[in-house]
Amino acid sequence: MEVVNLNDKLARINDFWHPRIVAELNDMHVKLVRLEGEFVWHHHEEEDELFLVVKGRLRMQFRDREEILEEGELLVVPHGVEHRPVADGETHVLLLEPKTTLNTGNVRNERTVEADWI
Repeated sequence: MEVVNLNDKLARINDFWHPRIVAELNDMHVKLVRLEGEFVWHHHEEEDELFLVVKGRLRMQFRDREEILEEGELLVVPHGVEHRPVADGETHVLLLEPKTTLNTGNVRNERTVEADWI
């Protein structure tokens, strides 16, 4: 058991769209990520994802609508739902997702990265 200071961990992340693992529980990873700009449209076949905005503002686009998340708000994207996160300015997000979750889901491209520990 360790206390994790989110601000300290976020200060060590210098790139965007590359989630870093900060904790694990059961078969889940707790990740932190800095976002800016648009990500890719994707979905996850089996994994739900929880997005919690720590700093900034996140637009979660769906094919039929858009949800805006402000600091302190969270959204769960169910598996199978196509989505695209968009951060118009630098945004810090905590993710809670199964260990098997690939950041780009069903898409593999230059944005696909393996999450590592920080």
